[in-house]
Amino acid sequence: MNVKEAIKKRRAYRSLDPAPIDKNLIEDIAESASLCCSCFNKQPWNFVFIYDNDKLMKMRNALSQGNEWAYNASMIIAVFSKKELDCVVKDREYFLFDTGMAVGMMILRATELGLVAHPIAGFDEDRAKETLDIPKEMKLITLIIVGKHSEEIKSELNEHQAESEKQRPPRKSFGEFAWIDEFKN
Repeated sequence: MNVKEAIKKRRAYRSLDPAPIDKNLIEDIAESASLCCSCFNKQPWNFVFIYDNDKLMKMRNALSQGNEWAYNASMIIAVFSKKELDCVVKDREYFLFDTGMAVGMMILRATELGLVAHPIAGFDEDRAKETLDIPKEMKLITLIIVGKHSEEIKSELNEHQAESEKQRPPRKSFGEFAWIDEFKN
C-alpha cells in the first residue's frame, strides 16, 4: 500500500474487533512517529501504549459518555507533550503541531497494517493521566483507540455513530478549505 492508498483507506471506524498487539507492533508504529519532522528536531511527542487488559479496563473510567465503543479497543495510545519540549517562536507554540504530525504518521502506518487508529477528544484528562502516571504538567492531547475494523456494526454505537460506519462522512471541497495565492473569504 502506498501513502495515497493509506490516506484514502484511513477511517475513524468505531465498530472494532480484537487485533493482535505485541511489542514488535508497538515499536513499528512508534518508529513511524520517531521519523516525523519537528521544529529543530526537538521531537516533543510522548506516547503510552496501553494493551494490557487490566490497564485497558482502568482506562474505561477516563472515557466520556458516548465512547463506550472504545471498550473494544485492543490498544489505546495516550499522546502527550508540553510546550517547553518544543520551539516557541514569538507567540507560536509548535508542540501541538509537531505532535499532531507524528500522530498522523502513526495513524497511516496503523492503516497500512490493517488497523483502525481512531483519535478521540472524549476523555477526562486528569483521570487518564492519573491512571497512566503521566505528570500533571504534561498536556494529554488525545487518546488513539486501536483495533481491527469489524464489518458488523457494534451495539455500543449510537444511531449517529452507526450511520457514519456505513460510508465516509462528507469531506469539504477544495474551495471550502484551500485557496491559491491568497485567502478569499
